Amino acid sequence: MADSKGDGGRGGRRSRQGRGRPSSRGGEGSERADAPTLTRLLATRVLERVERSQAYADIALHQSLARSPLSGVDRALTTELVYGTLRWRGRLDYFLSHVLNQELATLDPLVATILRLGAYQLMFSDRIPPSAAVDQAVRCTHAVGNHRATGLVNAVLRRLSREWTTIVPPRLDDDAEAHLVHALSMPPWIARRLIEIYGPEEAARFAVACNQPPPITVRANRTRCDRDTLLAKLRERHPKARAGELGEDAIHLGHVGDLGRDPAFREGDYSVQDEASQLVVEFLDPQPGDWVLDTCAAPGSKTTGIAERLMADDGAKGGVLALDRNGRRLKLVSQAVRRLGLEGVHLLQRDATLPLGDLSVPGMNDDGSLPRFDRILVDAPCSGLGSLRRNPDARWRVDAEDPDRLAEIQHTLLLRAASVLRRGGSLVYSTCTVLPEENEEQIVRFLETNPNFRRVEKADLPERLRELASDQGTLNLTPHEHGSDGFFAARLERIE
Repeated sequence: MADSKGDGGRGGRRSRQGRGRPSSRGGEGSERADAPTLTRLLATRVLERVERSQAYADIALHQSLARSPLSGVDRALTTELVYGTLRWRGRLDYFLSHVLNQELATLDPLVATILRLGAYQLMFSDRIPPSAAVDQAVRCTHAVGNHRATGLVNAVLRRLSREWTTIVPPRLDDDAEAHLVHALSMPPWIARRLIEIYGPEEAARFAVACNQPPPITVRANRTRCDRDTLLAKLRERHPKARAGELGEDAIHLGHVGDLGRDPAFREGDYSVQDEASQLVVEFLDPQPGDWVLDTCAAPGSKTTGIAERLMADDGAKGGVLALDRNGRRLKLVSQAVRRLGLEGVHLLQRDATLPLGDLSVPGMNDDGSLPRFDRILVDAPCSGLGSLRRNPDARWRVDAEDPDRLAEIQHTLLLRAASVLRRGGSLVYSTCTVLPEENEEQIVRFLETNPNFRRVEKADLPERLRELASDQGTLNLTPHEHGSDGFFAARLERIE
């Protein structure tokens, strides 16, 4: 989340003999002789939650690290183990299947998780000795209470450590779908869709890009400083920081960092946001004085990006109304607004698939007429296939049936939002997926039944974005072509 989409630590309590709990310091090499390191145990528990209860990996990981005594180095290792195991789960399963005498799916799910975690260390980490990877997996199995499985875990991972370099997954030229599934770790249905959309070679490039950890990308708060000033300030703590290639306020900070403890973050100098997501707000192009509606606002990166642009002219009126159906997630927007020192942001818990004609914003439509917004953002819930590098667990959580279900929600959101846009106003529809039924087909469907709208042409977009736009005037960003999350955006205008 990291996208992007933690680090820090100190000591804890000594565990009791035979309980398999971590010892006082919690870091690498500090545990009791028969206990796993806390990094391995935390990674196991997070992966278990993701597998068992479909928890979001970033949230589960953040919660676990927040309660842990781990140091910054060990937090970084825990994060790598969790995300790496999720990214490469398909490949790991393929290799494990060659050294197991039974189907992986027949094992206790927690044992399967420990095997994947151990396999990831064996196959992808050049700083963890194979003996340590195997030993820690056995200790984790013991620590979680499955003593009978320790022998199996030990035997399987020892065999894998000897044989994995001789196992060859399917080649792209021989079987494109199998290559994407077993070599590049895509679920079969996603592999088929990517090949259908891009063809085998480009689909493979897309999958490779999705398996690369994304950089931490931030957006300068233009109400407080410009990008160059912030970049110079951040380089004191982030020497690898550099200006983004796409977003005009974007800065890449590298791949490691605990931004929650960064004074510049706490003071509101920047927000964490991928470049493609930042471009959606540029695409909307809010101007000082506009009244803007954000129909699906949480966690607030686009809402606050809109507000920063609206505040560029201190004398202008206007503001942004941020809706979200989830009150708890709406609080995240409120926290971001306060941290960034923004004004003119109004929050309302509301399901935007329901009629919006009664919306009311202080200072807007003082004559008593129905609210009509100048600009509307519909950043719709979607399958999220464009952000798999930042949310690697999504590929295992989203089902093949989900895009069609989500498409109906997206269509309803478009219709509701369009009903409260003023004549001459602009509406941007965006998603972080690459599937046509959630993207271009939504726009075609909407325009067929709403002749009072037109698609904004490429020539009418903000000049800086024209070179990124398609001939149809849409943004179609992908990780393998643009080095960003995958995003789609189309801009519509109400003509009567």
